[in-house]
Amino acid sequence: MEFLYEYGLFVAKAVTLVVAFVVVVATIVGAASKQKQGKGHLEITSISDQLKDVTQYAKQVLLDKTAMKKLAKEQKKEAKAKNKQQDSEEKSRLFVIDFNGSMDAGEVDHLREEVTAILCVAEPKDEVLVRLESGGGVVHGYGLAASQLQRIKNKGIQLTIAVDKVAASGGYMMACVSDKLIASQFAYIGSIGVLAQLPNFNKLLKKNDIEFEQHTAGEFKRTLTVFGENNDEGRAKFKEEIEEIHVLFKDFVHSQRPNMDIDKVATGEYWPGVKAKELGLVDEIATSDDYILSHYPKREIFSVKYAIKKNVAEKLGMSAASVVERIFMKGMNKARHWF
Repeated sequence: MEFLYEYGLFVAKAVTLVVAFVVVVATIVGAASKQKQGKGHLEITSISDQLKDVTQYAKQVLLDKTAMKKLAKEQKKEAKAKNKQQDSEEKSRLFVIDFNGSMDAGEVDHLREEVTAILCVAEPKDEVLVRLESGGGVVHGYGLAASQLQRIKNKGIQLTIAVDKVAASGGYMMACVSDKLIASQFAYIGSIGVLAQLPNFNKLLKKNDIEFEQHTAGEFKRTLTVFGENNDEGRAKFKEEIEEIHVLFKDFVHSQRPNMDIDKVATGEYWPGVKAKELGLVDEIATSDDYILSHYPKREIFSVKYAIKKNVAEKLGMSAASVVERIFMKGMNKARHWF
């Protein structure tokens, strides 16, 4: 009887805990469902301070006590000298923006906010560095993104773009706007071309006795269709439109980099950074890290980022996803050990 009593008490406690957990989760989910989408906010962080902390930590680890004392004295002298210098003349600033583009160039909304924030405070002696990564995407999206970067140049502020991995097609449309374009030696650069493709299910529909109707007003309101029967006239018009966009693309790139042989590079091909430099697509072989370090500590360096504040539901979703991912990866690692 004593065993049954203890067992019943254990079950009661377990049920109580489960019910309490369910109530808490239900309350959180209910609150999250009522919460509106969080608004965006600007995040400005000092890269100079980060580099200073890294340098200081490395010296503390690597230097002995005598060397550290000597270093401390030197730093005091430098601090006094800097204070006097700051009173007489302020340092110029390097603002750093990250743009990791997707196919629809949706990131341009954040880029707009970041550029606007910088233009509100930047002076002619300052500079903007954009760390750009994109394989391209829709024409209108990347056209707008390039226009956002053009705003920086129009204000007379130096614009440098660094490509560590890839700037192709629409990505290169953005990159060529820069006053100075640098790339790592194996970054993919170029792809000055236009691509359009779509499937056609007309034969499949006919095979299954399915009729498709499409009515348009205007001879070329629709050139090619996914479900209708395409003809040579529509294909020719579609090709003509692509060629027109390609000409606009070439003219834009040539206007930004007039010394480059545009006909030689506007073939849709892409090249690694070292070859791209030979062709005039980039100005210098270096990484974004190299470029930032070359301006430290002469300049104050800041990262500028526009971020969207996530609501409770999104945070819970991300947390749950990360937990599932960790469990999955642990399972994969265990599976690997069997081979």
